[in-house]
This record gives sequence, C-alpha cells and structure tokens, in this order.
Amino acid sequence: MNNQLARVRAKLSEDVLVVDPDAGVLRFRAVKSAITAALIAGEWKSGEAIPDQARLAARCGVSIGTLRKAIDELVAEKILIRRQGLGTFVAAHGPARNRFHFFHIVDADGGRELPRPELLRFTRARADAQQAQQLDIERGARVFVVTNLLRLAGEPVVHDTIVVAAERFPDLTEHRIRTRDSTIYSLYQTRYGINVVRANERLRAAAADRATAAVLRLRAGAPILEIFRVAYTYNDVAVELRHSKVNTASRFYEAERGKSEDNR
Repeated sequence: MNNQLARVRAKLSEDVLVVDPDAGVLRFRAVKSAITAALIAGEWKSGEAIPDQARLAARCGVSIGTLRKAIDELVAEKILIRRQGLGTFVAAHGPARNRFHFFHIVDADGGRELPRPELLRFTRARADAQQAQQLDIERGARVFVVTNLLRLAGEPVVHDTIVVAAERFPDLTEHRIRTRDSTIYSLYQTRYGINVVRANERLRAAAADRATAAVLRLRAGAPILEIFRVAYTYNDVAVELRHSKVNTASRFYEAERGKSEDNR
C-alpha cells in the first residue's frame, strides 16, 4: 500500500480531526486536511453522511464558519456532496458519477449514454520506469493490467488499457473485474477503500495500430483519439493509469467545466 495511505490508516484508533490551534488564518486548510485524513482512514464510507457542521466544528475545535469553508472546498472538489435537506455525504462512485464526471465521449448530437464494458484481458506484469514514477511505486513492482472494450449503442468505441499497483489492490482478480456490479471506480471504493476523486487527462490525435484497429473495427492507420489518464485519490495519490484509444468518427470528447453535477 502507498506509504501515505498506510500511515493514515494505521492511525484509525486516533482522532485525526484534531486541528493545530496555531494554524492561524489558514486554519480552514488544516480542517480540510483533517477531514481528508478521516476519509482516508475510513471513518465515513462512500455514500455515508458526515456529522453535522456543529458537531464537526466542535470536534475540530473551530468555528462553524471555518468548518464550513473547509467543507465548501471539499464539495467543490467533488469529494463531498451536499443534498438539499439531507446533509453532506461522501461522494460515491456509480453509473451517474461515472457518466457525469469521468466519461466524456458523446454522440454527434451531444447525447450521453453509459458505456457497456467488455473485459478483453487481465494480466499481471512488472512496472516499467514510467509506470513506477507515475504510481509512486518501485520499478519492477507487481502491477495488474486490465484491457477493456467499451461499447456505445452496441458499437466498439473505446479500447482501454488500465494499470494499477498490486500492492494497493492485493486480491484483484479477473473474476472480480468481470463480476463487479457497477463501475471499476466503484469497485476500487467499495472493496479497497480507494476513492478516485479526480483525474488528469492528456489528449492527442493518433493513428490506429493493427491491434487497436481490429478491436475497434477500423482500418489500420485510421485516425483515433488517444487519452492518457492518471486517476488520483485523496491527497493527490495516483492510483490508476489509463490509456484509452477512441474511435471518434461519429463521436466527440466533451468535458464541461463550472457546471455542477446536480444540474446536468
């Protein structure tokens, strides 16, 4: 397990919401860090409500205003979600969150639909230098490699290669991938306590190699879109590398900014 995650989880018996009284004007940042540490430690599970603001503020030893400012930032980062009249909840991965937050391929009219995944291959490998650097693991450490085909309206559209560190997902198997009942990020969260909270993506135009062309039913050399994603959990710890090859002949990559998920 990543050293940072291991250190926090080892402190489950301690109160990680203790805030340094000398944090000064940046005290809300200390509160935010303390709440994040509690989430890493698993104090509140995905989909669960966190305590009300008065209780949290008292526990942290800060004012309601300071607590609210920390919560506001966590909500803006989609780590927490406010529900009108119900409270504030830990963001949970599922079909809707995948659709609105992490999957950006739409049809020519901007229509969205959930992709239907098809597992092509599950293998074990050793991290190369670049993978090791991006995942903050030793070069040669064991990794799992998942190759997926995503279909939209029955058509093969996305060819994904996913790499994760075996130390963070110790009992991940082909069977677990095939039989999961929701998205792969939901599996990470519910079984391993690893919540993907953000992703960095780099895009470029490319030509389909023969293997990709065969999977996506294209001619070799046909234009495709390549997406290189690094997915992160709390405190910017990288937990997944994903290389996607997309047939955009009748599709677009569309990512909205500045619009809340509740309004989509």
